[in-house]
Amino acid sequence: MVTAPVQKSTINQGGIPFSGHTEFLAELTGTPRVVMLLASAKLKVALVTTHLPLAAVPGAITREALAETLRIVDADFRSKFGLARPRITVLGLNPHAGEAGVLGREEIETIGPVVEALRGEGLALRGPVAGDTAFTDEALRDTDVVVAMYHDQGLGPLKAKHFGEIVNVTLGLPIVRTSVDHGTALGLAGSGKARHESLRAALDFAIALAAGRGA
Repeated sequence: MVTAPVQKSTINQGGIPFSGHTEFLAELTGTPRVVMLLASAKLKVALVTTHLPLAAVPGAITREALAETLRIVDADFRSKFGLARPRITVLGLNPHAGEAGVLGREEIETIGPVVEALRGEGLALRGPVAGDTAFTDEALRDTDVVVAMYHDQGLGPLKAKHFGEIVNVTLGLPIVRTSVDHGTALGLAGSGKARHESLRAALDFAIALAAGRGA
């Protein structure tokens, strides 16, 4: 399934509670947790939390939520991307990944223990890694996917590098679902200026995922 952008505010103003395609498809398929992945051919970033205020992010990063997210990423990169053992880089939450607890303890109390436990299950995890150096070419050389703790931490660097080539993929669903990496751009309606590259990329990506070979 390839979905186009929708104007969530308009739908809600019409009296229909709707938070997005992702949540709708998760409910429809009985999927308890899904993971948002934004992907280009060269860089793929999955998110532990998505559209939350920054103040709410630390409380949402629990051991259970992080472990479920990492297991979903690992499973889908095996089944849909055809990787025998995907290499996953896990970012810290705080600057310098907490700097041994001086700048925050989430890495010590939550992220680090989960990474260590899942390594014991056979997942190829690296982290927690400082977010400000995780997206250098050298750091990405041995990485198949980066898992970021919150929206802008992961998507800012990704869109700076590859905007227009990015596809939104929902991991964890029993179906392949891709979408564009942008909104409705209602201000461009009828102007002939709207760009189509991301929709074409979403179509091509969905075909590749359905064949189990990723993109």
